[in-house]
Amino acid sequence: MGFWERIGNSIVAVSDAVCGYPFFILLVGGGLFFLLYSGFAPLRHFAHAVQALRVKESGGAGQISSLEALSTAIAATVGMGNIAGVAIAISIGGAGTIFWMWVSALLGMATKFFEGTLAVMYKGKDSAGVVQGGPMYVITKGLGPKWKPLAVFFAVSGLFGTLCTMQSNQITEALTTTFIAPENITPMTRFITGLVITALVSLVALGGIKRIGKVASRLTPFMVGAYFVLVFYILVTHAAAVPGVFRDIFVGAFTPRAALGGGIASIITVALTGVRRAVFVNEAGVGTASMVHGASRNNEPVREGLVAMLGPAIDSGLVCTLTALAILIQKDVIPVAGMSSMQGLQLALNSFAASIPVVGRYLLLAILLIFAFSTMFSYSYYGTKCASYLFGAEKGKYYIYFYLCMIIVAAVVPLRAVVGFVDLTFALMAFPNMIALFALAPRAKKAMNEYFKEFKKKK
Repeated sequence: MGFWERIGNSIVAVSDAVCGYPFFILLVGGGLFFLLYSGFAPLRHFAHAVQALRVKESGGAGQISSLEALSTAIAATVGMGNIAGVAIAISIGGAGTIFWMWVSALLGMATKFFEGTLAVMYKGKDSAGVVQGGPMYVITKGLGPKWKPLAVFFAVSGLFGTLCTMQSNQITEALTTTFIAPENITPMTRFITGLVITALVSLVALGGIKRIGKVASRLTPFMVGAYFVLVFYILVTHAAAVPGVFRDIFVGAFTPRAALGGGIASIITVALTGVRRAVFVNEAGVGTASMVHGASRNNEPVREGLVAMLGPAIDSGLVCTLTALAILIQKDVIPVAGMSSMQGLQLALNSFAASIPVVGRYLLLAILLIFAFSTMFSYSYYGTKCASYLFGAEKGKYYIYFYLCMIIVAAVVPLRAVVGFVDLTFALMAFPNMIALFALAPRAKKAMNEYFKEFKKKK
């Protein structure tokens, strides 16, 4: 057994212990609590949230607009999980998993509403005097200085949880396996690919949040729109199969699967598979989005919370649905058993290739690259924020070089180790963040009631 394989096995063992059902129940149960506690805000105020994007901020402390904050947050969450993760979910639980992804997206919207609201309510300042936001400041400003160890715990976890190891690893895998024969792929090939990826990411990441926000606000609508056009073409050219796909989604959500043992237990497995994949896609409860929404110039916490809750609707709702439709149209390429992340990516590529011969695989690969790079741009900011909180703004800015170096490392290490590492660090970020959200939820709800009371007076 090689060095990296031993490291990978150790990481996976720890990850499995930490990231099991307690982590899952925390995020999903928390989302259900926030949905009920907010009075179903994602459903009642969705139109208002869309309108909130048109409001021009003035006088608020921050570096970017609410639209740029939302674009940056979506750029971070729309990535490999929206394609490979959806494919894996379908291979395990069938079409019915997509229905439960939609349910999870709704729960994630409720969680993101509270995250965005509290991020603006409890902004702080870094050592350079610049106004900042995020779980670190929500914890220390909202819960008090005695809770600082919890904030430090989040920041330390965030240093490693936002390294984009998954994106680097799978971009490298997708590029090398698409253009190079498997027997010709060597560690040096992967290393060189990692160098190229790092160089491209550095062009945006080294410019800080203002450059990231501007690039994200332009790139995000383009990449989601391009993906929509690509899938729409597949739906139009395979229109006869579309009604059957939606029927399979709704029927499959509540139908026992023989491949999973049948009975109620198999329905539960389908539901858990869909919800779990959506949780990892939209990152609701992990705390990442709070860091960018806290940097918004918006001085109205509830309005920022409404903007923040649009994120899961776009990534777990729209983008994941587009992927699911494109895959389910090509039923013949879907295996009956589960698969790894890389196999999930190959399933998606094979589905698009079957629907659009010759160029389908390459069109999806191009969009996939944009998804992954957008995530790496945003994550560089998240990690830098955590480093600045821990070490001060002057020293924290050097984190970006560590971040870029780790992109190269992740391109070389085994996928299994990368997956375990990401799962573990996300769980470690989620626990302190969710504690703060639960504790401060009454203040956010009070602010929400006052906001809509004033809004009705102005109408």
